[in-house]
Amino acid sequence: MPMRTDDPLFGAAILKLSFIQKGMTDNPGFRAVYHGTIKDLGVTDQQVTDYIEAHRAELENHLQKGRHPKD
Repeated sequence: MPMRTDDPLFGAAILKLSFIQKGMTDNPGFRAVYHGTIKDLGVTDQQVTDYIEAHRAELENHLQKGRHPKD
């Protein structure tokens, strides 16, 4: 099943994974933006972590290409 860019977990996972890859998850700016984002999207950090674990290759591919996968 392809990932959907309109899925709130997709957006939150891309945000979190991009900061993980940069080694910046301890950055206060990341924490403020990330926690505000997941609150607004109505998802939890655990859901995002689980989504990353289940879709890591696709998410990393998206980040490398810098574009959304086709819905």
